[in-house]
Amino acid sequence: MIKQIGFFIEIVKGSIITARHFWVNLFFHILKLFHIKTKRKGAATIQYPDVRQPIAYRHRSMHRLMKHKDGTPRCVVCMLCVTVCPSECIYVEAAEDPDPEIQKYPSQFIIDLTRCCFCGFCVEACPEDAIRMDTDEIELARYDKEELVFDLDKLLG
Repeated sequence: MIKQIGFFIEIVKGSIITARHFWVNLFFHILKLFHIKTKRKGAATIQYPDVRQPIAYRHRSMHRLMKHKDGTPRCVVCMLCVTVCPSECIYVEAAEDPDPEIQKYPSQFIIDLTRCCFCGFCVEACPEDAIRMDTDEIELARYDKEELVFDLDKLLG
């Protein structure tokens, strides 16, 4: 019987705390509705699609491949990004370039973002600064998984 009374007392205490938070927050939201300034900051709610918070400078977002001035990819197919990737989400296939100064170029460069952990190792390993993660695109929601497999055209565009 004593355990049941103690349990009931704890439920009443929790209900009082919840009711107090509800009424205090309601009061401050009403003040904010009427544009009355208070010292209390209140809840920080950001209306996401309309108001966007600035992204941090060091944030790693979606990948992109850098291009030369003539539009060809800067990648020299050294395979360091493929080797260092812990999720094994990068696939690169090399082809011979007709230009004797450039030995190889990527005929295929595929990044599967469904497997990527966005660690940034591929960016740090690249000696040519060919791959970057600075697109500031953070919306990765897609209806189809195949849309998250980025090939050479998507990465260069």
